[in-house]
Amino acid sequence: MNMELLMQYAAYFFMVIGALAFVVSVIVQVIKELPLLKAIPTSVVVLAVALVLCPTAVVIACQYFKIVLVWYYIFASFIAAFIVYLVATGGWERVAEIWNRTKYNTK
Repeated sequence: MNMELLMQYAAYFFMVIGALAFVVSVIVQVIKELPLLKAIPTSVVVLAVALVLCPTAVVIACQYFKIVLVWYYIFASFIAAFIVYLVATGGWERVAEIWNRTKYNTK
């Protein structure tokens, strides 16, 4: 795999994460004032919506592109749901803070 193709896939990944985080944020803004969800913290609602939306998006994408759906696609979508949750709730600042706490920063 050459570097150009790798960068193209990374750009697609970040576009999908951003689009899913946007959709999750919009859905949560609409449903968070429902009587049943007022008592639940917003971050829990965001996580639940992300855990439902990401596997659904994978299934829809596999059907649209006529890709055989394999179990590890669904598993990967649950992992991606936590990334979508992070972006939708705290954004990149929280991810950058976690990264800066590691020993990999170049300051």
